[in-house]
This record gives sequence, C-alpha cells and structure tokens, in this order.
Amino acid sequence: MLKKRLSLLLPASVLSLGVGAPALADDRADAAHSAHSATRPAQQPIERTSSGMVTVAGKTIAYQAVAGTLLVHPRSWDDSEETVHEETPGSDTHAIDGNADATASMFYVAYFRKDARPENRPITFVYNGGPGSSTVWLHMGAFGPRRVVTNDDTHTPASPYRLIDNPQSLLDATDLVFIDAPGTGFGRINGKDKEKLFWGVDADGQAFARFISGFLAKYGRYNSPKYLFGESYGTLRSAVVVNDLQNQENVDFNGVILLSQILSYDNSVDEPALNPGMDEPFVLALPTYAATAWYHHKLPQQPAELKPFLAEVEHFASTDYLVALQQGAALPAADRDRIIGRLHDYTGLPIDYIRRANLRIDGGEFSKTLQADSDITTGRLDTRFSGPSLDPLSEEAGYDPQSTSISSAYVSLFNDYTRKVLGYGDGLAYRAEIDIPHWDFHHAPDGPDSIPSDGPANVMPDLAQAMKTNPTLKIMLNAGYFDLATPYYEGIYEMQHLPIPARLQRNIEFQQYQSGHMVYANIPSLTQLHDNIADFIRRTDNQAEAATP
Repeated sequence: MLKKRLSLLLPASVLSLGVGAPALADDRADAAHSAHSATRPAQQPIERTSSGMVTVAGKTIAYQAVAGTLLVHPRSWDDSEETVHEETPGSDTHAIDGNADATASMFYVAYFRKDARPENRPITFVYNGGPGSSTVWLHMGAFGPRRVVTNDDTHTPASPYRLIDNPQSLLDATDLVFIDAPGTGFGRINGKDKEKLFWGVDADGQAFARFISGFLAKYGRYNSPKYLFGESYGTLRSAVVVNDLQNQENVDFNGVILLSQILSYDNSVDEPALNPGMDEPFVLALPTYAATAWYHHKLPQQPAELKPFLAEVEHFASTDYLVALQQGAALPAADRDRIIGRLHDYTGLPIDYIRRANLRIDGGEFSKTLQADSDITTGRLDTRFSGPSLDPLSEEAGYDPQSTSISSAYVSLFNDYTRKVLGYGDGLAYRAEIDIPHWDFHHAPDGPDSIPSDGPANVMPDLAQAMKTNPTLKIMLNAGYFDLATPYYEGIYEMQHLPIPARLQRNIEFQQYQSGHMVYANIPSLTQLHDNIADFIRRTDNQAEAATP
C-alpha cells in the first residue's frame, strides 16, 4: 500500500486515496518486465458483451453490459498520421500506433439500459482515484448491478464472500461507464516515456478526457445528458477533466458528482507538518476528529445527536481554533490553555498530548492515539473501523483497519464476476491498484500549454473555470462524517472558496452521511447516496427542456 510521502496524502502502508489491496506478485513481475521493455506494444482493444437484469425501487431493469478496452494516446499524438500495427505472437498485447510515444489501453465496463433511447438517456462516467486505483470499489460497492457484501464497521471474514443483486444501482437514473485509470485493472500502458505521459495530474486528466471523447464517439452518445462521478483523487481528476472537455473539446456537461473531495493538496491533514505555517488542515479535520470520538464514545461528555454537535465544532474550528493557530508562538498562555481544553472536549485526546502537539494533531497521529489506551488503531478511510495497533510505541498509525477489512472481498469477487459473468479477463491479471512512486503533481491550471505550478496540486481554478464558462453546470458534493482521508469539512471549505461569482454558488449542493470515505460501505448511507444522486440527475438532465417545441 501507499508509502508515506507528502505528494500522495497518505500515511505508511496505504496505497492511495482510493482503497485497495497490495500489488499482486505477477503485477510486480510485469512492472519489472515493462521497465526493461519500454516499447512493449499496447493491448489490442477487445470487447465482451453480456446481458442482465437488476431490480431497483421495485422495477426490473434489463441492461446490456460491455467490458472492454479503449486505446488512448498522449496529447501529442496526431491521429492523421499513419498507424502501424504490430503483433507479438503468444501475447495478449498487440497493436501500437507508429507515431505515438506511448499508448494506454484503458479498461472499462459499461452498462446500458435496454428499454431507453440512447440519445435521451443520461450517461455517467465513474472512476475512483488513488492516484493508481482501479474503479473496482465504486463498481462493486456502490452503483453496479451486482454488489459486494461486507461488514459495516468490522473486518469481513475471509472467503467465501457474497455477491448480490444491487437494489441501489444507479441504472434507474443513468447509464454507467466504470473506467479504470491507465495501468490499472486489465489496462496497461506501453511505449517510450509511458509513465511521464500518463502518470501525472495533467497527463491523467488528458487521458480520461480522451477516453470519454472516444467513448462518446464509439457509442454515439454525444447528445446524451452527461455526468462525471469521481471519488477521492477522482474528484481532483473531475475538475481537470470537465474543464478540459468543455473548454478544449467543446463538450459541455450537465453535472459533476463528487464523493470524498480533495481539490487542493494544501488542505490535506495527512502530513501538514511538512508545510509549516499552513494551519488550515488542522481546522478542516477537527470536525472529523470530533465525529470519530463521538462514534467511539471517547468524549468527556457524550452528546446525544451527532449533527448538532458537529455544527458546534465547525463553528469553534473556524473561529477560536483558527485564530489561535494563526497567532503561533504569540498565543497568550491563558488562551492556549482554553483552546487545549476545548480540543480535549471535542476530540477526547489527552490534555497533555494536545499540549505537547502544540494544538496541532495530524491524521495519522489522531488515528494512533484516540484508542491507544486499548492498544487499538482507528481507521483512516472510515474511522468507524478499528484494529490492533501494529506498533504500540509508534507516533502514527501503521495501517488502515478499514482498508484491510474489506479489500479482499472486493478484489476477489470482482475477479470472479468479470470472468464468469462479463466474460472478460481469462489469462489476465487484474490490478486493483498500482504503486506510482513518481506521480507528477505539478499542474497547469491554465491548460496543457501553460506553465505548471511548483506547489502541491490545486484544481479549484479548473472547476471554477468550468463553472464560469458553462454557468449551467451543476455540482454535487457528497461526503462521510467519518472520513479522515478527505475530511467532509475540507470539501465544504474548498467549494465555498472557489473563485466564482456568488450567484454560481447556487449551482453547488452538499450532502453528508454517517459513513466514511467509501460512503457506500454503510448500507443506509448507500441508499441515501443513491436516492440523492438519482434525484440530482433527474433535476439536471434537461429532458424537459429538450422536449419543449
């Protein structure tokens, strides 16, 4: 899982902002082989089509499923030049384009409702984040026609696991396209400079934009109502992709649906000590600390209801706590003691610990310390989860109990499902996640031809530009109270600080859930998530306007 470094927001042993399992042994061998064979040809696009039915809200929906790959080229590739096809005997990878520096074969699974006219049917492009994560999590845990069954806040026992029909599938409201990022899933990247040309904020955004354009052309869906759905790093990706598609390709979108948002890495609470003087992450994480302490009954006085309690904590965080942090060493001793007492009341952390931490506790320290008296580590992606501490003497959590509790069920069942139901993947390794140690976090907010910034990625300007150039674009932010990877209050803060006219703030709506980063891991929250998103799509798909003569 993901190594500890500022660029990836995550503590030691967590692979990415999207949850996942460690790389498979054959994946590591394949990666080593690829490093010695930069010109290995890209996988030939193939498809497998199947049919199925799912019941949502008491209505049976018949659908066609297509599992396949699309070839995506870097921005510099010119499709007017001659394409050369090569074949490697005995290999599942075949074609390479002669003028391309690199090629990505991106895996997807699309679900099309059979009884709907495609031109009138909304279509939603869905992806997880990482960076370096496939979309197995949203596919099998949230909106696909089949869903993995896992325990709500404890470790799911080992196989056999259960795969059930999903009554919360979004197929009642929209066709769905689950996209795996370049190099993940059954997709592969190949060719000279392939990592540089696909693994970075801007390169990844261009790859997804090209995939979506190619998909719209392949399936004749340019005139469908269109939506992006990104989770975690996928929210950052969505801001880049919607801006690129609207302002480079002239393809407007109806809506962008965000789950567990991170648009500016300066706001991450994972390692803010590496960015001294930037106190905002501590402020934005405090309500999540409070929600977590409430859930585990670690507060000195336990409030009966969560939401009124969080409203109180949010106010304190953005007023007294923020002012105290901004004073730094000039904070008077009496005020310091008062703030320490309030932090103890809201987090349950020991007063002496808060004092020694100088009022600033990062996410890994909180996860390790909250239940340390019981030698228990608190989850990060979902703080409702807990597990035995790996090292009782460490300063930070050494792993994420939520990720290790459910990942095996997702990866195991998807490997079965794609081969036995979708008919895709025999003889191929599925990479749920890959480790990308050198992801390029530099970002050019003014477009691919502008100069990238030197600091951590911040795509708030991209989303703002997309909203200003398409003032009908609607945004929906969904977040879990128990998400310490991308705290819910961080997402609210970012949305309320977008550089947009005040009137465009009306295009943004917010929904919170009593769940974690993967909101859908809690079934009541999944039901609410489905209902809220389906309603959002029906309100914004412009079908009524299109029907008006």
